[in-house]
Amino acid sequence: MPMFEARALCPQAIIVKPDIQKYVAVSRQVRALMLDLTPLVEPVSIDEAFIDLSGTERLHGMLPAKSLARFALAVERELGISVSVGLAPNKFLAKIASDLDKPRGFAMLGQNEAADFLSTRPVSTIYGVGRVAEQKLTRDGFRTIADLQRADETDLMRRYGVEGRRLWRLARGIDTREVSPEREAKSISAETTFDKDVAALRPLEKQLWHLTERVSARLKRNELAGSTVTLKLKTADFRTRTRARSMEEPTQLASKIYQAGRDLLSKEIDGTSYRLIGIGVTALVDGEDADPASLLDTTGVRTTAAERALDKVRERFGQDAVMRGLALDEPEEVTSRRRRPA
Repeated sequence: MPMFEARALCPQAIIVKPDIQKYVAVSRQVRALMLDLTPLVEPVSIDEAFIDLSGTERLHGMLPAKSLARFALAVERELGISVSVGLAPNKFLAKIASDLDKPRGFAMLGQNEAADFLSTRPVSTIYGVGRVAEQKLTRDGFRTIADLQRADETDLMRRYGVEGRRLWRLARGIDTREVSPEREAKSISAETTFDKDVAALRPLEKQLWHLTERVSARLKRNELAGSTVTLKLKTADFRTRTRARSMEEPTQLASKIYQAGRDLLSKEIDGTSYRLIGIGVTALVDGEDADPASLLDTTGVRTTAAERALDKVRERFGQDAVMRGLALDEPEEVTSRRRRPA
């Protein structure tokens, strides 16, 4: 439930502010314990990961189930938090198994039982089937996974193309994706949800600047740059708008990302109220290719130098040592619940 709805329903609720940096630190500690089991660890989010334990039985002298049980106990003993484990022959089934017995759960789902187990579940159980896709499948007569299981693979492909084949296979618990520990980031983004819907440009652009600085900092920290800027807006009635702009050169500078995002934002100021705003950078490349100097654009050279100098000051004295003018006055009407970067 969005925070603004929760507050409306329960105004006396005490809101505990999240501590994202603490969560990130603990997530890294959990991942270190995973790596003690196998190097094949694929992070999915701050609190979720896939682990491939194939071939580790001889190494650890025990079955994967026992290795995972010991891992879960080690997390509780050393970090004081619980985990839920799903053990299965592939990613799709492992994800489903991990959700069966939360919190502090341990569930196993085998390939032979997968089809029967999945049959009664809604098609939205399949990853990638969101609300719009579910509505389309329902209109076409596919309400449960059993409906997909009864369908002919060729018919599903004729209706939905490659997606039809994916649905046919996953409906039977077939998933050939491998655990990829070196999965590359495809985007760097950040977003925030407002406590109250906002329609005016000024408060929206201020939030956009805060988010842009976070995205820029992550790009620099990870030595990445991107050449496509994407603005995300969610309206009061939960409709999502996305707008994108391609840059001439890859960048990691907050000023350039913000300018592109603000240009996109200004075109969406039409009286619509927004409950969420986000900014992201895609088409990522190595940071060495970021913001090349141009003899024809001396302003750009000065902008780059100024932001690099600002970064050095912050590295030495802290993030809040220097603030841009846009970030100084943040009116009460746009206080927000910031989400972790993607």
